[in-house]
Amino acid sequence: MANINDLNLNEPSDIPNTFIEAWNLKDAKMLASIFDEDAEFINVTGLWWHDRESIFEAHKYGLKVIFKDSELSLRKMKVKYLSDTIAVVNARIHLEGQTSVKGKKAQARNTIFTFVVHQSDDGNWSCASAQNTDIVPGKETHIIDKEGNIEAVDYREST
Repeated sequence: MANINDLNLNEPSDIPNTFIEAWNLKDAKMLASIFDEDAEFINVTGLWWHDRESIFEAHKYGLKVIFKDSELSLRKMKVKYLSDTIAVVNARIHLEGQTSVKGKKAQARNTIFTFVVHQSDDGNWSCASAQNTDIVPGKETHIIDKEGNIEAVDYREST
């Protein structure tokens, strides 16, 4: 695993920037190194990993298979300090180039990552928890029908 001390994580904003850089390099070790050993990570479908090694393994697979031709780009970021050494970083991220396991191209999409980060005694920032949420334009929630199909819906639409 890459050493967090080898990365320039001097500000909370360095966490999403390094995540994006590692993703675009397809470097799962670098990506996982921004996380604490016991970090939590929830992806867009609700898969939940409970430590750095699990985060590494999931991204190692994804970056080789369905995200091998993908690229992330940062669209917007906001840092909210909870204390001098703890912050929440929200990052709107654009994803292009995802494919299915069978190679079918997916449309570009936008997500919002929420990173809970903290500064250690050596001055480096690290991520304790992250969650990635898909942005579904014009929709406000999801509903699931009797067959288990999920659909994004707008509250204002009559059913």
